[in-house]
Amino acid sequence: MLMLCARLGGKSKPISGLHREEIPVPNIVLTGSSQVRKGLMKDLSRALKKHGKKMHVFALVDDTIGGLAGGRYYNKDNVAAITLGMSTNAAYVEPAQQSNSNELIISMEWGNFRSSHLPLTPFDTSLDAESSNPGSGIFEKLISGMYLGEIVRRVLLKMAQETALFGSNVPPKLLTPYSLRSPDMAAMHQDTSEDREVVSEKLNEVFGITSSSPMAREFVAEVCDIVTERGARLAGAGIVSIIKKLGRIENKKSVVIVEGGLYEHYRIFRNYLHSSVWEMLGNDLSDNVIIEHSHGGSGTGALFLAAAATYTHKNSSDSS
Repeated sequence: MLMLCARLGGKSKPISGLHREEIPVPNIVLTGSSQVRKGLMKDLSRALKKHGKKMHVFALVDDTIGGLAGGRYYNKDNVAAITLGMSTNAAYVEPAQQSNSNELIISMEWGNFRSSHLPLTPFDTSLDAESSNPGSGIFEKLISGMYLGEIVRRVLLKMAQETALFGSNVPPKLLTPYSLRSPDMAAMHQDTSEDREVVSEKLNEVFGITSSSPMAREFVAEVCDIVTERGARLAGAGIVSIIKKLGRIENKKSVVIVEGGLYEHYRIFRNYLHSSVWEMLGNDLSDNVIIEHSHGGSGTGALFLAAAATYTHKNSSDSS
């Protein structure tokens, strides 16, 4: 669990001091019943008070909402935030029709989006059927870091079984689900060496494949490219759909904040995402949409929200 404590310094230097500490969560806390607690904020506030902590829980926000809050602080044209890491989500700012505020933040939970128009393959279908949540999180299973490596593994397994890609015997470790992590996939994909030396190293490290032909290594890199481009283009389509929904395609600048390890560390994925958005918008409109990496991550946005809530609470207490 990440704990942040900051001193805010205003527009010139929004965060003038920051203490950051990662605290391990005991295993006993990580396991529990299936009971859903609806009064989580009250329970948490009560627990803090019980332990003598002068703290109050004003709101619970996820990483995407936090990212949007942080981006909005720095740029009022920031209308959406996307999380692209091991999981994925999107949030955007929408004009409020029935609210005390002029705007609302909508957390889309877009990982659960599914449609007959999504380009599902037999590899995706089998992955979903064998997952812990079959039928759910379809969009997430196409674009997030949790699943990209697994899709590649399934394709390589099929090729090994039907074409002897890695020799007459299928490497046993290739049969292990989720053995190929997205960082290893990215390393193979982004290998620019003449003989794909990184691909060879990763095949040995992950699957125990000690010998592979140059052609096999090229096939591996190509599979990584196909899976990555599809995921990035789908994420890009999601971004464009948000901008269209808000009616900001023409004559309005729109900033979209993206955070998460997949976007930050997987250069080719990031490039495919950007190019797909520009392609879908066209030359005349692509300059209206700016995709930026998050300013300090979702934790920064959570700090701003906490500061705003504290300021509002203090002013209301002083006036009463």
